[in-house]
Amino acid sequence: MTRRVRWLALAGAVLICLIALAAAVPEPRADAATGPELILRYAENQPEGYPTTEAAYAFAELVAERTDGRVNVRVYSNGVLGSETSIVEQMEYGGIDFSRISIMSLGEFVPEVFVLQLPFLYKDDDHMWRVLDGAIGEVFLDSIKDRIGLTGLAWFDAGVRHFYTNRPVKGLEDLQGLRIRVAESGLMEDLIRQLGAVPVRLSYDDVYSALAKGEIDGAENNWPSYDYSGHFEVAKYMLVDGHTRIPELLLASAEAMEKLTALDPQYPALVRDCAREAALLERDLWKQAETESEAEMREAGVTVTTLTDEEWQRFRDAVEPIYQEYTDQKALIARIQREGK
Repeated sequence: MTRRVRWLALAGAVLICLIALAAAVPEPRADAATGPELILRYAENQPEGYPTTEAAYAFAELVAERTDGRVNVRVYSNGVLGSETSIVEQMEYGGIDFSRISIMSLGEFVPEVFVLQLPFLYKDDDHMWRVLDGAIGEVFLDSIKDRIGLTGLAWFDAGVRHFYTNRPVKGLEDLQGLRIRVAESGLMEDLIRQLGAVPVRLSYDDVYSALAKGEIDGAENNWPSYDYSGHFEVAKYMLVDGHTRIPELLLASAEAMEKLTALDPQYPALVRDCAREAALLERDLWKQAETESEAEMREAGVTVTTLTDEEWQRFRDAVEPIYQEYTDQKALIARIQREGK
């Protein structure tokens, strides 16, 4: 299945879901024909058809339906409103109303959330969602609001991350000394160093060229990113280790929530409900994309190595020093880990 056909199928699933949701919504008020009373901007740095972008459109549609057309959320995809870091800064003073932000970027503003991307923290997807959708997740949402004044509406999926390289890597020894691209994250740099490799900060747009030229030996990311970026063409070896899961968060600015309250005191809660429904849709779309990308990459000739339980434990033991840097959050980390039992 081609990428275009795949995303058309996913978009079709979104449309079916929205039609079903619309059937349960009352008919719009007669005065809705005059146009929306409030227009809000939603920034998304992913392209059209991507799970998070489709979720953004679903959110916008739900908000329009549930407010009888009084609130219009306009989605700006493809990063046209700036990088995630820039978007957070704009949201702090109300320049942007909503956005889906990775906690890797958010951690630069709210360091507490870095705990959520500690290596090998979660047993599986279900473990992570029990944490984020429960009382522990609320602790982090409170921290974000206290620190930068933004309201966390719903948690999005961004998959589990693995290493891919331009040479075979089957275990810890093979990673030693390899130059591995990382995003702008001190925690990710620490992770690479603890595993014996050399972290190289590099723009995502430059990774393909750097791999092709041998300037780096590999990178780390999820299956869909590996697929859609074309990195598999120049790094044909995937080591499935699941070293980290990096959730994302749909945020609202303080100014947006104030405007919603002024229009109708019930609208902030309504918008939260819309965000949570859109998040559940995004998680389903993400799971489909992850499964389909992995299958397509295997068909494309990518050599896939999955860590044995013994080798996985060696990886986990190697990164243990990172946990020692979070002793002030030791109790919280223990609570997170207990959710996986």
